[in-house]
Amino acid sequence: MNVAQLLVRCLENEGVRHVFGIPGEETLALNAALADSDKIRFVLTRHEQGAAFMADVYGRLSSYPGVCLATLGPGATNLITGVADAHIDRAPLVAITGQVGLERAHKESHQYVDIVRMFGPVTKWSTRISVAESTPEIVRKAFRLARLEKPGATHIELPEDVAGQDINMKPLEVRRTSYPKAQDAVIRRALELIKQAKAPVILAGNGIARRQAAGHASVEALRRFVRRSGLSATHTYMAKGVLDPFSPQSLPPAGLQRPGAELANIPQLADADLVIAVGYDLVEWSPSLWNPKRDKVVVHIDSTPAELDGHYQPSVEVVGELDESLSVLADHVEQRKDQPIRVINKPLGAPVKDTPAPFPPQQVVAAVREALAPEDIVVSDVGAHKVWLSRLYPTPVPNTVVVSNGLASMGIALPGAIAAKLVFPERKVIAFAGDGGFLMNVQELETAKRMGTAIVCMVLVDDRLGIIEANERRIFGRAFATEFGNPGFVELARAFGIAGFAVPTARELFPTLRRALDLGEPALVAVPWDYRANERIADKIT
Repeated sequence: MNVAQLLVRCLENEGVRHVFGIPGEETLALNAALADSDKIRFVLTRHEQGAAFMADVYGRLSSYPGVCLATLGPGATNLITGVADAHIDRAPLVAITGQVGLERAHKESHQYVDIVRMFGPVTKWSTRISVAESTPEIVRKAFRLARLEKPGATHIELPEDVAGQDINMKPLEVRRTSYPKAQDAVIRRALELIKQAKAPVILAGNGIARRQAAGHASVEALRRFVRRSGLSATHTYMAKGVLDPFSPQSLPPAGLQRPGAELANIPQLADADLVIAVGYDLVEWSPSLWNPKRDKVVVHIDSTPAELDGHYQPSVEVVGELDESLSVLADHVEQRKDQPIRVINKPLGAPVKDTPAPFPPQQVVAAVREALAPEDIVVSDVGAHKVWLSRLYPTPVPNTVVVSNGLASMGIALPGAIAAKLVFPERKVIAFAGDGGFLMNVQELETAKRMGTAIVCMVLVDDRLGIIEANERRIFGRAFATEFGNPGFVELARAFGIAGFAVPTARELFPTLRRALDLGEPALVAVPWDYRANERIADKIT
């Protein structure tokens, strides 16, 4: 057995079932070992960025690290965006790259760049296997760190000469990590602050959805705490589904990166004197946007201590497993009866008129919600449509709306949808993408076709970078460098060998989408999108 084969055995030992990537000359031994594995499926992608995005979304939805593989040089550099996206959005991911032999790693050499240092800023840990005997330890550490709260990306580099060395070792035993319970004194202090507050509000973040995906009862515990406390609660875009969207205690979601916009939309949060932040990652929605005067008392409830921020300085930190902490708080919190009752969110969908294209965002989002079951998944690309979807799409199930929020990476929807379908083959999956982001990784349509992953790509066509144009007009009073040309998307889909659909009128939007979803194979639906609505993207949600 060589080191490459041992590494693959270590991957099998970690429960890896898919590796996404593109082989290269320096990874030949590793790819040969993967080909011989009867447990791991190597998914050949058409670009390494697509492979990293697939591993990113795979990790988010499964809670186990998604794995991507690339060769040295340009293969490794192409992984960077997807790896960084996973790291900043707290998705477990392990990237593996090839490298030149150790005999020339110290000097100028063909295709050589210092990949370990390059991945350092966008991973929790980046290292090289220089000694064959260290392989089991390095793989175990990479997977353990990737999954530990708060999760993120790690990176392993395997030089081609080390990969071929003979070795006789076994993988290390996988032992799961449990988190300590929050201290009783801290729980009591948190309850005191909640009782003393005049206008407390709950802010739920991605950590709740993340721990739910990992098999914990975090969502049930949160909802019970909300009910028992009587408090109003909002959630970030990445935490959609952790609250009951139709409960009178549920406020609209928050996450628009514009000062004052969401506070005008959520006056309860604007007026709050205490914010109970549960599983909240600061990267989701900056504390400066909801605590601009630094005058709100903060109770931090999470599995790790709080990140340092001048606008986020908790008076108490309840650190422990989220579902356990929330259950104890729910058992002992005093219910408040002075909280105002808001109008319950109603499902989207006004009577559809047979209007011509382009269609307003509200109508498009309503059609998606109507076409999908609660457990079905939408993977959104980045742009104005992500904000419309995040604000207007109600879902009672966590981890059914996947967005790139921290790094906000265009191009994630199509490869991410492929990964989502691999994690949940029984669910319908939509890639919700603008025409700008969709064409950044359009080549992965061939991957979807070859693998038979029955995803539906909704391409929202407006021939421009909509959110950038809206901001240009808001700030400068004019637009520049945002318009572009497009191919015929129906014809493009058919050129890839998949079904393509046009939607000429609003009345045909829902039936066309359902027809595409029911095909049982990859399909594309081109939807004319009314970009003029983007100027009202920060308006109050009614």
